[in-house]
Amino acid sequence: MTARTQVQEKLSRLGIDTELDLILHLPIRYEDETHLFPIADAPLGQTVQVEGVIIHNEVVFRPRRQLVCQVEDNSGVLVMRFLNFYGSQIKTYAVGKRVRLLGEIRGGFFGAEMVHPKCRIVRDGESLADTMTPVYPTTAGLTQKILAKLIAQALQNGQHMLTETVPDRIISKYRLADFRESVMCLHNPPPEVSIEALQARTHPAWRRIKFDELLAQQLSMRLHYRQRR
Repeated sequence: MTARTQVQEKLSRLGIDTELDLILHLPIRYEDETHLFPIADAPLGQTVQVEGVIIHNEVVFRPRRQLVCQVEDNSGVLVMRFLNFYGSQIKTYAVGKRVRLLGEIRGGFFGAEMVHPKCRIVRDGESLADTMTPVYPTTAGLTQKILAKLIAQALQNGQHMLTETVPDRIISKYRLADFRESVMCLHNPPPEVSIEALQARTHPAWRRIKFDELLAQQLSMRLHYRQRR
């Protein structure tokens, strides 16, 4: 079985068989990698992004084996803790490395900490993401990176599938956003879009998708009614 066939099988488990299915496979949530918080100002209990230099790296055994690193910026120190880790990560997150962390800060045994954050090595002054990062429903063996790449390709190839089908008078009456713009916004939300509105699905782009889903349901029910008659 080829790698491409394996990916297709995993997509089928998600109900994705065509490019249009990929285009309409919308995110379940978003990660905001467009902003950096100073460690001392980052709010507790929220998913935030911080950056700093590792000043301490240690494998501890209390109460279980774990990798603990201290990350420092100009404002303070944060603990990065991994309960499950590979030996290679001890070298990757060595003292002196600059890391960018995305996760939820909580008070812990070691002080303010992130447990298993999304972490990557960065250069000093490395630019931030231009758009918020969508997180898609997925299945075992199909990573977010692969799924995002396939969706990006489908969006590039399938612009003709996003033509408007709702009459202008309906769009005007219900003050609906443009369908193409809504789909593109949900896959690639710009930094100025409220992440709260996206997460709560109250943004106009989500409102348009909800309208189309409800319309499709009503049309399907009407067609089945006619067939029964």
